[in-house]
Formats: sequence, C-alpha cells, structure tokens
Amino acid sequence: MNLSLPRRVLARATATLALTMATGTTGMLSGTEAHALPVTGGSFSFSGDEDDYISGGQSYAYATASQDRMNVSGNTDNGVVTVSVDGANGDWWTLNLAAPSGKALTAGTYTGATRYPFNDGTEPGLSLSGNGRGCNQLTGTFTISAVEFGPQGYVKELDATFVQHCEGGTPAARGEVHIENPPPPAELGLGLDIALDGTASSLNGKATFHGTVSCNKPVQVTVAGNVTQVKKRDLIRGSFSTSVSCTPGAPITWTGAAVPTGSVPFQKGDVEVEGRATATDPDYDQPVTVSETVAVRLTRV
Repeated sequence: MNLSLPRRVLARATATLALTMATGTTGMLSGTEAHALPVTGGSFSFSGDEDDYISGGQSYAYATASQDRMNVSGNTDNGVVTVSVDGANGDWWTLNLAAPSGKALTAGTYTGATRYPFNDGTEPGLSLSGNGRGCNQLTGTFTISAVEFGPQGYVKELDATFVQHCEGGTPAARGEVHIENPPPPAELGLGLDIALDGTASSLNGKATFHGTVSCNKPVQVTVAGNVTQVKKRDLIRGSFSTSVSCTPGAPITWTGAAVPTGSVPFQKGDVEVEGRATATDPDYDQPVTVSETVAVRLTRV
C-alpha cells in the first residue's frame, strides 16, 4: 500500500526541515505551545520590497470572511503567538511573534527581533515564512497594538504589525494581523471522591474500591491509584485503574480492583489509597489531574 501526502503538506514540511538544518543555532523555548485553534474572525496581509525574498515584491491578503483559514495559538506563559494561514488559493504562511524569554507579550514595540525560535533569550523573536520560503537569519521589529490571552495559551485578540529583513539585507516584508475570537471556554474541572469502604476478596486476594468523579464538560476520565497495607510484618502493595465517561451534572460512580504485587493477599482492615483522576481538556488539548489520598477500611468477602 502506498501512502502519500498532499503536495502542499509536503512542501510545508520540506521547507521547515530545510530551514532548521540550515543553521546550527538552537533556541531556548519557554512555556508549552498550546493547541492551535481556528480563528473566528481575522485578517492577515503583507507585502515587500522588490528584492525581499519572502514576498518576492508581491502583496498578499487573506481573511476569514474570504474563506481563507486561519489558526492561532499562544504558549502557556503568554510569551509567543503563532498564526498560520491556509489561503483558499493554496497559499500557506506562518507568523511567529515572541517576547524575550520569560516575558509575556503585551502592547508595545519590540525592536531587535531575530529569527524565532532561535532568538537569544534577551531578544524578541519574529518569523514570517511560507509558500516554501523562509529566512535562515533575519532581523526585524513588530508592534503589538492589542493582545488578550485566555487559559492555556488561548488567543482572544491580537492586533499587530511587523517588518522583517532576511539575511541582513535592506529589503523588507511588512505586514499586519488582526484576530478576534470569542471569549475562551472554561478550563476542565475534575472532582474525585474515594469512598472510605472497600472489600478484600478471600478468593483471589484483590482489593476493590469505589467512588465518584465529577466534571464541568463531557470527558473520558481515567481513575487510577496505588494501594498500601501493612499486616503484621507484611507490606502489601497493589494498583488499580479504570475508565468512566463523565458528563456534567450528577457525580459518576467508578469501581477499581487492585491486584497485590506479591504472594500475600489484601486483607480485612485499613489500607492507604492514593488515587488520581485524569482527563484531557477537549478545548485546550491539555491533561488535567486531581488526586486524593484516603484511608479505606476493607471488609472481607
């Protein structure tokens, strides 16, 4: 079976690989890049001098109102914004705007920008690339007129202009981007409750536990935990894991069984249960975990 990718996807990947291999510099990235989300309303445009490599001296303009697709993401410390454009005509472009390391993007002018993500930690980062073109080295400046973030790198608003010079040259590409998204969704909230009663099986030595989970949006939740019991001179350990579908509203029940790791079975009496509930936030594509440690009394069955 032969697998193939669309020509535009191959071109984008090839151009990115070529630019990365062309330099031996490595950059320090702060924060974690958030999941890219579609732009509800926005525009992106740029043009360049005749000898500018990126623009080729041409003008380009895209807008969500014209059926061009735009995506935007920040990072978790609000220091970087990435805008990608897939034009209805087949064009594709990516713009990165980054504050100096450890700082959040705010309104203002950022001078002395170099190629993102290989910019020195004290310098802002900038990169406009696409349609198979990119700078190995660049200098530039950009101005943030307005920017508003939500949780997990969500970008609600961005108004910015930029000027980019490739390879130390005078010719420049000049552009602007405007983004307006709806208010950010709430982050995923999870709740975990471990019941204080459980059972120890006289048949197979397993310990069974139960409880509830709660959530503020529909998710699949994994409930897992470690169990420890001390009986006389025996240290009995085990673990359990189960998965349940959670929907907002009433708590959802779960049940898990821990298998002892050694030859000594779980027995009647107290055990320590370290439990955790984990799910992925469907809006931000980020894992969320809550935990609880309780003493559970086992009865023999």
